[in-house]
Amino acid sequence: MRHLFLNGPVQNGPFTFATRPGKTVGIRLAAALNAILGLPPAPHLWNTVTLAGDLRHREADGPKIPRQRFEADLIADKYLPGQSPVGGIMTDTDAEVAGLALEMIENNLRAGTLTISRETVPTCRSCGHMTGTGSHPCNACGSTDTEDRTGLHLVAELARDRPVLDRSDIHASHRQQPKHLQHTAGNVAERLILSRTRDHGIDLSPLGLNGLVLDPRVGIHATVLAAARRREADTAVMTITENAANHIAAHGQHFRQHDGTRLQYALHGHLPYDHMASLQPLHEAYRVTQEVKDGFEEWFLPLISLKAKTGTRPDQLPALFKQYMRAHLAKPAAIDEAALEAAQHSVSAGDTEWITNKQALANVIAARRTALVGSRD
Repeated sequence: MRHLFLNGPVQNGPFTFATRPGKTVGIRLAAALNAILGLPPAPHLWNTVTLAGDLRHREADGPKIPRQRFEADLIADKYLPGQSPVGGIMTDTDAEVAGLALEMIENNLRAGTLTISRETVPTCRSCGHMTGTGSHPCNACGSTDTEDRTGLHLVAELARDRPVLDRSDIHASHRQQPKHLQHTAGNVAERLILSRTRDHGIDLSPLGLNGLVLDPRVGIHATVLAAARRREADTAVMTITENAANHIAAHGQHFRQHDGTRLQYALHGHLPYDHMASLQPLHEAYRVTQEVKDGFEEWFLPLISLKAKTGTRPDQLPALFKQYMRAHLAKPAAIDEAALEAAQHSVSAGDTEWITNKQALANVIAARRTALVGSRD
């Protein structure tokens, strides 16, 4: 398998997909692209290593349950009954993710791109949480009493012979390279501390860093690569917004390739799912079925987000719906295999022009419908 699309791990929290459909864009986009390539459903990926999660677990009412189960229960509640992902769920603290992360760390330590060194970092006197610079209250306990504390940490040195992000790190055609992101992603310190104080995470004690876990921005990359390795993919393509990529790219520089598998970012924009009600008059005019509505919202709009990386405005929805309907109504009775292969090649190459080509889109819609009907039989 050459490419496998995987969602940038969704940060776990007290929401459901029914109330926050915008959280599904990366998941739906990855599913749509994998389906076009004829691949089986990929797992949904989740980011559970957060300070907010630590606080939720500490403050939860009732008997204290293990953190892993606490996070799993919170994730399960995101999905409607009977709609758990076919490809399963993977989190950034699963055993295979932790094992892979430690493998990559050890390789980087041998290569000298990572080191374990004594570092002095601002730390809360009350709870021991690593804090940022400044006099703001500790995010973990609220105390304003901090001190500089020296101890062993995992440190990354940014590569000097290449930028934080280059073209090979972005899954996009030459014309769609995000030059602004490639510039801003490098605006970070040359040395990054990758060990963190968290209640939950990938334990770094095997490296002699007791009480510390791997920075979740690194763990996100390990999660995507672990899912790709499970499926024996050559390239793991993480669907992610430009803002999120800017936040994690530097921390992932030494964690985007391992054991023959590499990781790329596929950038997508936000979608105005809170404004779907505005399409009701068009739904009535076209007499659309629920299947057509779902195809537009859950399949076509995520593909549009891949093309409209800066985001889709609510006032664009009617035109996009009409565009989708024109292609839907033009779908052929028999799939044009050559046209489908051309669309698949575009997906693999990061080219999005086919998405707004009526005939190309109509053919892919026909192939999608055939696959959906086949899955029901």
